[in-house]
Amino acid sequence: MKHSDAVTTHQALEDPRNADIQIYVNGDIVHRDKAVVSVYDSGFMLGDGIWEGLRLYNGKWSFLDEHMDRLFEAALAIDLDIGMDRAGVVAALEATRTANEMHTDVHARLMITRGVKVKPFQHPSLSRSGPTFVIICEHSKPSIPRPIALATVPHLRGLPMTQDPKLNSHSKLNCVLACIAAEKAGADEALMLDINGFVNTTNACNFFIVKKGAVWTSTGDYCMNGITRQKVIDLCRANDIPVFERNYSLVDTYGADEAFLTGTFGAQTPVSTIDGRNIGTGELGPITTRLRALYADLIAKECP
Repeated sequence: MKHSDAVTTHQALEDPRNADIQIYVNGDIVHRDKAVVSVYDSGFMLGDGIWEGLRLYNGKWSFLDEHMDRLFEAALAIDLDIGMDRAGVVAALEATRTANEMHTDVHARLMITRGVKVKPFQHPSLSRSGPTFVIICEHSKPSIPRPIALATVPHLRGLPMTQDPKLNSHSKLNCVLACIAAEKAGADEALMLDINGFVNTTNACNFFIVKKGAVWTSTGDYCMNGITRQKVIDLCRANDIPVFERNYSLVDTYGADEAFLTGTFGAQTPVSTIDGRNIGTGELGPITTRLRALYADLIAKECP
């Protein structure tokens, strides 16, 4: 695959309005050209920070409570004081949306780091000025022209005592390297295994397969605790679609009838091939199609 032919799970339509967006930086909302942070910032220097991605539909942030739960849980886990409560974070998000006059098909990325350091070294006590808080809202409508091609890579989703994969951490190098390895193998993105060799997730999204009408995904022990992932599991259970959170191997995966990815941005993205093998027909399958419709109905109820 030529690099120019590759697609990503976060591919969106080009929107000229994004050239003039306003970005929230530590309480100020400024033009993107003036949105800057210090080279001494903990996030830039060490990847010491957390982030959260949200979608706006019809003037409402979908599953906002779940996203705030995950953000504040991550902050607690890394001992980071965000400097405001949930209401304050939501107010900052809304202020950024309002400044950009945004209503729907918007993706927001909230980024909070440990802040500016007094010296360029690792110890967290060197971050003394309080957190750095940035919100980017972009006009962003998914535009993935074809199902995603995956390649299995040697990079693993690791143990919680190394870097817990449940954290939306600024330290994403493991996943970036996985993505590079997949591109070198001629695929779009990477399929990552867990420490026991079971299929786990991709470098950017949660991963599902469909076998004989049943939906399978990993146990969740080594993957991001995806909000869309959980919504798909819940939709299966509510609509009599068998669903299993289990360990399964590449043998099971290569023999699947369908495969798809889940994430806040792309919702449910079909997979065409894995390691050069067609998955089912290589096109969007019937169970994935049904889940897409059920999820769209859920969004319509959540964000009327």
